[in-house]
Amino acid sequence: MWQGVIPAVTSKFTEAGELDFKEMQRCFELQMDAGCDGLIACGSLAEGPMLSHDERIAMLKAVKEVTGNKPAIMTVAEAATRDACALAEKAARAGADGLMVVPSTIYHADRREAIVSLRAIAAAGDLPVMIYSNRMAYRVDVTTDMLIELADDKRFVAVKESSDDIRRTTEIINCLGSRYAVFTGVDNLAFEALTAGAVGWVAGLVVAFPRETVAIYRLIKAGRYPEALAIYRWFRPLLDLDVSTYLVQNIKLVEALVIGSNDRVRAPRLPLAGERRASVEALVRTALSTRPELPKIA
Repeated sequence: MWQGVIPAVTSKFTEAGELDFKEMQRCFELQMDAGCDGLIACGSLAEGPMLSHDERIAMLKAVKEVTGNKPAIMTVAEAATRDACALAEKAARAGADGLMVVPSTIYHADRREAIVSLRAIAAAGDLPVMIYSNRMAYRVDVTTDMLIELADDKRFVAVKESSDDIRRTTEIINCLGSRYAVFTGVDNLAFEALTAGAVGWVAGLVVAFPRETVAIYRLIKAGRYPEALAIYRWFRPLLDLDVSTYLVQNIKLVEALVIGSNDRVRAPRLPLAGERRASVEALVRTALSTRPELPKIA
């Protein structure tokens, strides 16, 4: 159902700390113009947990205005299942094409609890669902046996696989075939996952380098692995910024430097400073000075 490069977009704030819809529209359009296959609103990179439900619905609507006939997907990541169900219902009413759902990131549910919660949220929204499994950042691991158990509900159509174990992609496909669309959710494992059979990439650094991200994906799907790998190796130092406690600040700073956006974040986060900021700036300077010419792709 879903495939391709679907960015987890960043939120944009005014100097007063409110959502900056004009700047978000500009940035979202850059993604779609580069050939991305949809957008995901209000995920970790968008500081979703720092936004009110009203702000998240407003951001979803801004995404929806840009995606056209491609999916606008709402992230649902709440502490309480009740609140997650409420947000799923609101997203459905607001026109979301689907949901990306992670079980509670505050209380670390056991297997039974996570399955019951996922089923409840899917029923509340009654939309296609991408299950988000991320044991590294959130200690939420939706394992292959859990995906097998959930497979009887056709609303579960995809999985964002962020276990940081590249073997998991093959394991899911071996056990479930094409039942779920498997997306890689770890930027610096994208080449490995896509060549192992993943059909999509929920990407982060794509927000600053959309054409390079799309080129890697399309070249792999065309079987042009050496060309894709050359771009990926150039991109890799930047992709590592996605796997960090500071991924939001990292990627927003890259956006500021590459596409002329800003790196405003919502407290308690603060923009990068000192050596950490200088390190990211140096990575970006190196990347821009060696930026590859992209090949033509049919």
